[in-house]
Amino acid sequence: MTVSQRTLFDGVVHVHYGQLYVESGDEPIAGSLEESFAGQANGLCGAALPGGLYLLTGLHTGHIGFTVELHDHAPDLTDEWQDIVEVSFRPVSPDVLLLQWAGEKAWGLDLDEIDYRVRYCGTGMDEGRSHDTVSADGPQLECHLLQFWPAPAAEDRVVRRTSKVAEYWHSFARELPPPPTPEERVEAERLARLTHERAVDEERRRAEELEWQGRLPSDRLRQVSGNVSGMVRLDRLLVDEIDGAGPETQREIARWAARRAYTLAGLADVDWIAPALHALDAGRPLPPPFDDWDDVWERLFSDPRVPATTVTSMDGARNNMSQQAMAIPALFGAVEDDPLQAVLDALYAAAAAFGSAYPALFAEVRRTFPGIVSPAA
Repeated sequence: MTVSQRTLFDGVVHVHYGQLYVESGDEPIAGSLEESFAGQANGLCGAALPGGLYLLTGLHTGHIGFTVELHDHAPDLTDEWQDIVEVSFRPVSPDVLLLQWAGEKAWGLDLDEIDYRVRYCGTGMDEGRSHDTVSADGPQLECHLLQFWPAPAAEDRVVRRTSKVAEYWHSFARELPPPPTPEERVEAERLARLTHERAVDEERRRAEELEWQGRLPSDRLRQVSGNVSGMVRLDRLLVDEIDGAGPETQREIARWAARRAYTLAGLADVDWIAPALHALDAGRPLPPPFDDWDDVWERLFSDPRVPATTVTSMDGARNNMSQQAMAIPALFGAVEDDPLQAVLDALYAAAAAFGSAYPALFAEVRRTFPGIVSPAA
């Protein structure tokens, strides 16, 4: 029978740890020695993992001659090769590569996504092993041939065994535990996914505990944005207790906090500010200029009647912070649509107006609303 042949690669390759690979798809097989040979009779060409071939050589480190051929039928066996094995192989993608160890170099192999029979031949493997390492200008002691041809999947086999190296690896492969069944593989993948998901959930839980000062929040608190994280850092217990209060009480505390901040900062009696506080208490929309955020700030810094006092920041790191600027957001926070958002934003702004003395504000909250929050621990 006439057999057509095409050479896909012919040259010198460098091996390290006595390994080369044929890979397709995204999953590298390097480092999967036992998995690649599990259930096989031969220990030179591992084909147990889909889409990959794990090729072993006698030489540990150095250059060897290497040829890859594609045939349309099984080629004749020749006497020049001391060790010959056969496996079945099917690429899992159109990108098939011959790879050196650690991907140091790669060559494309023009193979279709069909079933192939693969013959891996070698000569000089014992010589390669005895030298262990060959320098770049050293002799070429070992050669290999890798042949592909279309054929249905079949068991791997040892065709010819000569070298001690091949005998060692054949024994190694045969002593490996059998590969998992398809059902066992599916179950192992399921358990691996479950373990990964649990690990992700646990990491997410730990991160959330850290963010929330060791106490996981309610679903309601998780939905709140704004300054909730700032309040958590200042008084975690107070946040939980306010979360547990009803909407009407939350709104009451929000109004109280805004007025307390404005009173402390000397803003409550300023003629264009007082109407906004009265509207807040009455549940009406805020009047001008509090219907426009930018207008409020412009009036605040241009009106000479507005007091100008300073506080130290809540963390004690900065002095001379405008107490009036810290207080202003409390009123805007108190009218948020969400009562829980409103109370947390108003309280945080009020705490900023108190500055480093903010614990005194929270003590006032606990005294003013004894049925809602407990004394600080």
